[in-house]
Amino acid sequence: MTKGTSSLGKKGRKTVHIKCRRCGRVSFHRRKGYCAACGFGRTRKLRSYSWINKKKSRN
Repeated sequence: MTKGTSSLGKKGRKTVHIKCRRCGRVSFHRRKGYCAACGFGRTRKLRSYSWINKKKSRN
């Protein structure tokens, strides 16, 4: 098995992410069974982190 160009050409065939039932974004991983954006399928709480929102400057 080669790790270069021949194996990279196979990556564009299948759809990995589909539309999420909870947030509506195309970030639900079909094989893993959870949404990368909201965490649906992994947790009941919405996935949210403080580093996602940019901090407002105090000028």
